[in-house]
Amino acid sequence: MRKFTQGLYGYAFALLVCFAGVGLFLLVTPQSRTEHIPRIEFAYDAKVAARVAGEAGFSVEVPEPVQPNWIPTSSNLTNTKGVVTWRLGFATGKRMHAMLAQSNEQPLAGFANRMANTETSAGTEVINGTTWEKRFREDKNQRSLVRVLDGHTVIVTGSADWPELSALAASLVERKV
Repeated sequence: MRKFTQGLYGYAFALLVCFAGVGLFLLVTPQSRTEHIPRIEFAYDAKVAARVAGEAGFSVEVPEPVQPNWIPTSSNLTNTKGVVTWRLGFATGKRMHAMLAQSNEQPLAGFANRMANTETSAGTEVINGTTWEKRFREDKNQRSLVRVLDGHTVIVTGSADWPELSALAASLVERKV
């Protein structure tokens, strides 16, 4: 007499039991169909950035107001030997990435080139009366708006499209201590 666990029928039965187990697991496991993007509050970082940047001789720019449907996702402020750098990241309304980066790192053009991942200009754009240099790095799908000021650099960069980056640049307000 043949055992039930041997041969083709045994193999098929074991496979059926495995599929039933996986199906039951998927049925009872909670699954979220809603988007979850971690949100941060950056107001405190903006105040601290304004203070330390003021001590370093420049003023930071803060998006006011934050664009509708945009989610602030990261804020990183460093102050190393008087070199102040603040990076503020967003998930845009189209769920692409945009980042505001500003620093007094020298050389100013070096910081701009590193944040934009390119030194090649793709033209200029005037936003609220201010001229920004446009840069595009195709292999990284990265667009950047760069403004080199007296003593510091402001960059708006990311995978977001030009209108979204321009909207972020247009929302920037100088914040002094």
